[in-house]
Amino acid sequence: MSVVCLGELLIDFVSLETGVGVGDASGFQKAPGGAPANVAVALARLGHESAFLGQVGDDPFGHYLAGVLEQEGVDIRGLRFSAEARTALAFVSLRADGERSFVFYRHPSADMLLRPGDLSLDLLDQQAIFHFGSITLIANPVRSATLGALQYAQSRDLLISYDPNLRLALWPDADAAREGMRLGLNYAQIVKVSAEELEFLTGADHPRALWQDATELLIVTRGAEGASAYHKSGLEVHIPGHAVEAVDTTGAGDAFVAGLLHGILTHGRTDYAAKLPEILYFANAVGALTTTIRGAIPALPPRERVEQLIRSAG
Repeated sequence: MSVVCLGELLIDFVSLETGVGVGDASGFQKAPGGAPANVAVALARLGHESAFLGQVGDDPFGHYLAGVLEQEGVDIRGLRFSAEARTALAFVSLRADGERSFVFYRHPSADMLLRPGDLSLDLLDQQAIFHFGSITLIANPVRSATLGALQYAQSRDLLISYDPNLRLALWPDADAAREGMRLGLNYAQIVKVSAEELEFLTGADHPRALWQDATELLIVTRGAEGASAYHKSGLEVHIPGHAVEAVDTTGAGDAFVAGLLHGILTHGRTDYAAKLPEILYFANAVGALTTTIRGAIPALPPRERVEQLIRSAG
C-alpha cells in the first residue's frame, strides 16, 4: 500500500432536505464517513493502495463501516472493534449553498477510546505517506495513540499529511481547539487547511503564519474559489475551482486531500513541487465532484470521473 490513514470512522446521517436544521429535518440518508476514512476510500478510488487505522463499536454500524471500507479495497487490518462504546454518529443538516451544521453523538464513541497498544504500527512499515486529522488529538487515550503513531511514522521517514479539521463543538473551548489543532502542525510536512480554519488558527489570512520546522507544503482550500499552495521553496500557486452544482459539501475537503496525495504519489516526493498547478487542478476536481452527491464516501469520485470533468473543462 502507499498511504495509511488514522482517525475516525463514523456514520453521517445527512438531512434529506436543504435549508433546515437537524431538529426540523423530516428524514436522513445514512452515509459512511469520517475524515481520514474518507481520504483512504478516495485514494482507493483514484487507484492507490490505502489502509485505515482506527476503532469502531462492536455493533451493527461498526461492522457495516468495516464492510464498506473492505469493499472499497481499503486495508482494514488496523481497524479495531470496541465493546466499551458504540460507533460515532453525526447528524448533518444542509444549508441552501450545501454547507453543513453537525450534531455529534460520541460521549464517548469507540474511536475516542483507541489506545496506543491497539495500533497495528507495522502497517506503516515500507509505506509512503501517513495521513491524520485533528479530531483524534482532542482527548486521551486516542490523543496518545495518535502521537505515538506520528512518532513511529517519523522514525520510518514517512511523508506525514495533516488536515486540522475544525469541529469546534467537539473541543472543550476555542482555545483548546487552537492548541490541539496546532499540535499536529509540528509533525506534518503536508498541511491542508480551509480558509475558515486558517482564519481560526491565525486570526487572519496569513498561511505562512502556520509554518513550522517540519512544514514543506501548505494548502489553503477556498471552496468554489479554488485552492492556494505555499511551498517551502517560496513557490506560491493559486488554481481556481471547478464550476459544479453543489448539493452537499461533506467530504469535499477529504476528497481534495486524496487528490493532492495522488499527485504527490504520482510525481514523487522530491519532484512534485514543479507539478503543483497540475496537482491542485486535479485535487480541485476531486473535491468539486464530491459536492454533487449527498454524503461523504458515497460521493467520492473514481479517477475516470475526475478525468472526464477535467477534459470537459478543457
